This record gives sequence, C-alpha cells and structure tokens, in this order.
Amino acid sequence: MPARDLPLLIDAARAAGTLATSYVGGSLKRWDKPDDAGPVTDADLAVNDLLEAQLRSARPAYGWLSEESPHDPLRAAAPQTFIIDPIDGTRSFIDGSRAWAHALAVVDKGVVTAAVVYLPMLDLMYSAAAGMGATLNGVPIRASEKDRTEGASLLAARPMLEAQHWRGPVPAFKRAHRPSLAYRLSLVAEGRFDAMLTLRKTWEWDIAAGDLILREAGAVTSDRRGQVLRFNNTVPQVDGIVAAGPLLHREMIGALV
Repeated sequence: MPARDLPLLIDAARAAGTLATSYVGGSLKRWDKPDDAGPVTDADLAVNDLLEAQLRSARPAYGWLSEESPHDPLRAAAPQTFIIDPIDGTRSFIDGSRAWAHALAVVDKGVVTAAVVYLPMLDLMYSAAAGMGATLNGVPIRASEKDRTEGASLLAARPMLEAQHWRGPVPAFKRAHRPSLAYRLSLVAEGRFDAMLTLRKTWEWDIAAGDLILREAGAVTSDRRGQVLRFNNTVPQVDGIVAAGPLLHREMIGALV
C-alpha cells in the first residue's frame, strides 16, 4: 500500500506546485483565520481544492484531514487518511519567499506510510514510503549521525533555547531557522542540519509528512516527552516534536524539562 500511494502523492504535489506558483507575483487575496490561527490566501484554498479532488477521487475510501478543510467526521473510522498542508509557510508565500512547501501524507492506524514534501520554487521533492527509504529528487538521503548537542546544528525558533525548557545549561547548539515546519524536518532528513525542535502544540498537517521522511532517513522522531508520534488524532495536534539521529535525539530528550 505505501508503494502504491507514493506515486499518487508525488503527482498531486507536482500539480499543486504548478497551481501555487501561478499565483506568485500576482495579487493575492489574504485574510486572517479566527482564533489567531494565522493567515490564509485564495492560493491556499485553490491548492486545497485541487488536492482534495485529485487524491480523494483516486482513494475514495480514505479519510481527509487538511489545514484548509472543514472537519471530516468519517476520518476516524477510515482505513487510511490523507493529512495535507496545501501550503506550509503561508506567511513566506505571501512575502514572496521561495521556502514554502506542499506537505502530503497518508496515515494508516496512526502511522504515516507514504509522504511527500515538495518545494516547487526550489525544485525540491522529498519523499518516502514505509520500508523503502527516503529520497530527495529521487536520490537516497540520510540523516546526520551527530551524537551530542555540543556544536550540533539545530533548526528551531529562538524561544526553544530559553532556559526554562532545559534541565541544566542550555545546550550549545548552532541555531538556524526556516519558516516551513515541513521543510525544517526535511532538511534534517537530508543531513543538512543535525536536529529540529519545537516545543509548542503542533498541528499534524505541519509534520506528518516530515515524520516519515525523517524516520526513513534513519532519524528518530518523538514528541517533546520522547513519546512516539501518532497521527489522525481526534484533536489533530501533537505535543511538540524532537527530530534527530538516534544518539542526539536521546541526549536532547534527556536534557529537556
């Protein structure tokens, strides 16, 4: 099943990229979501409509969970569920940055089995299927084997390194940041950075695809407490995410409050 779903996700991501990039440089309609949930644009909704039509017509029995769709009451009972972020990094998309992504995943019984993170403006297609490894533009990728926090490169927002989050001194990471969570996770899977960390409640559509790509690249993923990530929850959030190679991940979990 994962091998069957992956080409479908790749084709859908490419179609999404073609549509989204057609909005670049044009006049976007944008507004803010309720409850301070961030901005959305007409491009987000158009991409969401395209993905839902293409994916659900191919897999009508699958449930649907997307940042830009109403709640699907049938997804909890569906055998598999699509988890989709039509444009991850909408603020960057609005600002004219190139570092935004389409994040597409299939989840089976809480576990991601096929995943794509596609950055059309950078021509980067990260993909994975369970048991088949992870690739970037078709070439296998592998996560870093860095084994300690000292000097490790970390993708994280600045507040993640505040003292109250750590049991002892704040580790001497080399911190960097990217606006898209899906892209951050993929960069760790690629080995360009050693680890990624966010301690806030995190929406599943931001991280589901990256979770599998990381695991298939040899990294370990968990919530901030070290618990295995499970997806398609009734409330589609997880308690933060820690991602790194096995030894570095263990050290990070041990150091966090």
